[in-house]
Amino acid sequence: MKPIRLISGFLTVGAWTMLSRVLGFVRDAMILAFLGTGPAYEAYVVAFRLPNMFRRFFAEGAFNMAFVPMFSKKLERGEDARVFAEEAQAGLATVLIVLTLVAMATMPWLIYALASGFAGQDRFVLAVEFGRIAFPYILFISLAALLSGVLNATGRFAAAAAAPVLLNVILVSAMAAAAMAGADVARALIWAIPVAGVAQLVLVWWAAARAGFPLRLRRPRWTPELGRLIRIAIPAALAGGVVQVNLLVGQQVASFFDRAVGWLYAADRLYQLPLGVVGIAVGVVLLPDLSRRLAAEDGSGARAALSRAGEVSLALTIPSAVALMVIPLPLVSVLFERGATTSDDSAAIAVAVAIYGLGLPAFVLQKILQPLFFAREDTRSPFRYAVVAMVVNAAIAISLAPVLGWFAPAIATTIAGWSMVVMLMRGSRPMGDVARFDTRFRSRIWRICAASVVMGVVLWAAALVLGPLLQAPGWRYLALAVLVGLGMAVYFGTGQAIGAFRLAEFRGALRRG
Repeated sequence: MKPIRLISGFLTVGAWTMLSRVLGFVRDAMILAFLGTGPAYEAYVVAFRLPNMFRRFFAEGAFNMAFVPMFSKKLERGEDARVFAEEAQAGLATVLIVLTLVAMATMPWLIYALASGFAGQDRFVLAVEFGRIAFPYILFISLAALLSGVLNATGRFAAAAAAPVLLNVILVSAMAAAAMAGADVARALIWAIPVAGVAQLVLVWWAAARAGFPLRLRRPRWTPELGRLIRIAIPAALAGGVVQVNLLVGQQVASFFDRAVGWLYAADRLYQLPLGVVGIAVGVVLLPDLSRRLAAEDGSGARAALSRAGEVSLALTIPSAVALMVIPLPLVSVLFERGATTSDDSAAIAVAVAIYGLGLPAFVLQKILQPLFFAREDTRSPFRYAVVAMVVNAAIAISLAPVLGWFAPAIATTIAGWSMVVMLMRGSRPMGDVARFDTRFRSRIWRICAASVVMGVVLWAAALVLGPLLQAPGWRYLALAVLVGLGMAVYFGTGQAIGAFRLAEFRGALRRG
């Protein structure tokens, strides 16, 4: 994949992810409007996080980080990649079915492990009920993630990137239908989650079949290739488990503060927009590309791919981070403050958004640097770094909570994110030039930062001028649109003028995509 094709693949994934995240905002705004930040909302947050946590542990994290490089190399060498994918699918499905049955039987203990501060309250009972309904989602979405890995490895990114859109469309439709019918919106929302999982699985299976990989159901059996896959996946699974422990620690700390679980979750959804559009998109495209290049011993091409991925992602991430830190309250209040969500909720969420914004470049850099290890089938090194980051996260969150209160987990997450980046960069040094950003990247990154600072100053001043309109009913939407549009114009105009990037490069990639 040439660098321009890499960028076009990134833009394809990014565009679909952007649509998914926009619909996700609609979904989250509807949930907050209908449920507020009370018990039903917090129960939903914990219940939905359960299958997502295990999904990242088994599928998108551990399994795909091991599966995609092996599958990509088989394609590069002309080996029978489809049989390998079917064997992997059978093994993954077996593990997930057993996990789902065990989780549904032990749901009260799982909820206690995730949010022990709920114990003895209505939100605990609701979380157990919601958890049992939502958990089967992991089976469908994890199998969909494997099929997405097949599509990404073959250079077909659209269907896999579009699948999350279905989730948000179905959840939004379920809530709207329940509200119009006068039914229970919270339960309609929860029941829609496994339905959406089935829909996502059907979509990517159909796309994989059209791409020449109609994976059939097989009886699970042990093979040398599956054994190798598991040996590679176990350290990645442990690393994924460490990441989930970080989430668990933060949620546990927050569960002892009223409404804090909901506040942190809402803030997480906001900073996940640029993280999803940029970081995840680059990671999805970069991993199979690096795997193929390393299999072909194309070191210069691998370095160029890494550098272009870093350049494009940081050109979009750094200004996003500045915006989250400079204008968090206008963003939160306009997007989320309606119905049962109050101005106090907006103020609290905005604090967490600003803290997460400081860590956003770190979260994206992790997505760029980790494929250097995974493409070499080295999952042990990222695991070791993740363990250190976990210790940092837990120590800061637990020690600061009595002093700073509910937003200590956000500070801990940000600091742990940057510590992980430092370790990944140090650990990649023995890889040589392949793991180093090239001269073009180094010459542009400081210009990207300068353009972002200029944009931040303009946003801060504009937010003061537009302050009354940002709080006026009806007008606040237009005011926020003006604010965001102004920030984009200033950033891209300044960046083009000082050589941070060339907009023609993006247009060319879009035409080729």
